[in-house]
Amino acid sequence: MLLATVGVVALVLLRDRLPDAGDVWTAITTADPWWLLLGLVAEWVSLTMFARQQLWLLRGLGVPVGLGQALAMTYSRSAIAITMPAGSAMSAGFAFQTFRRWGASRAAATTAMLLSGVFSVLGLLVLYLLGYLVIVLEDPAAEWSAHPAATVAAAAGALALLTTITASVLHDRHRTPGSVVAFDPPDTGFLATVRAVWPVAAGMHGRYRRLALLFAVVNWFTDLCCLAAVAYAFHLPLTFVQLGTVYVVVQLVRQIPITPGGIGVIEASLLAALVSAGAGQAPAAAAVLGYRLFSCWLIIPAGLFAWTLLRRRAPADLSPAR
Repeated sequence: MLLATVGVVALVLLRDRLPDAGDVWTAITTADPWWLLLGLVAEWVSLTMFARQQLWLLRGLGVPVGLGQALAMTYSRSAIAITMPAGSAMSAGFAFQTFRRWGASRAAATTAMLLSGVFSVLGLLVLYLLGYLVIVLEDPAAEWSAHPAATVAAAAGALALLTTITASVLHDRHRTPGSVVAFDPPDTGFLATVRAVWPVAAGMHGRYRRLALLFAVVNWFTDLCCLAAVAYAFHLPLTFVQLGTVYVVVQLVRQIPITPGGIGVIEASLLAALVSAGAGQAPAAAAVLGYRLFSCWLIIPAGLFAWTLLRRRAPADLSPAR
């Protein structure tokens, strides 16, 4: 019933933006299957990177987790976020309970949840920063003339990021990995919880935080690669940089929880952005359908299967990380 309702909402939001169905079908039948396969692989890598982000955060907090466990939890969380009302909140609650079942203390589980959200946001910002720097390097004089403030901000951000990572590496050279502050966050509000878990996060060895951030960046980048591969499969006349700009804009829209998983809203926004960037309506619509198939709709049955595994199997039964 819920999926049917979401489908109706998607059709209502897209009804005035979709091109003729015959033109879309023609675009689909002329797609390059190898690019589609590459897009599917890229999305699989993206989800694996998110799983590894969770894995290294938990390990940094003293919770031994295998890659199989992390993958099952990632697919389950994604399916919950896509299909359920207030899916993001329910997904977070599911992850917290799963972390606790794996042996994490309330402090470790809460810290892993907060850091995961922070690193995901930072990962997207880093991707945006790197993309803008690529644009600047293509024609520094023109970009400086058109957007001097943004150019300075991007350069300053890149320098700050490099300085922070370097300082973190130097600070952790003589530290023992895995030192965790024993702490239990109080139930007195979000800000109080953030203050409470700060010592726990600070007690992690820096390499775990750096790896988590790295995996967050790669998670976003490979998701972008999925969109790019699907766009090339349907012969969209857009460069990778143009697709990256479209991707970042749509991700900002995605943060507005109008529908579960952004279904309907993301499709409409992505289609409008691709057409505005210069793609034809029919191939753009086909690309949107392909990208959302890989990044959203196929995840639902996979997530339900993973959720069943988590329910039926003991943590030790799932494959360890390599």
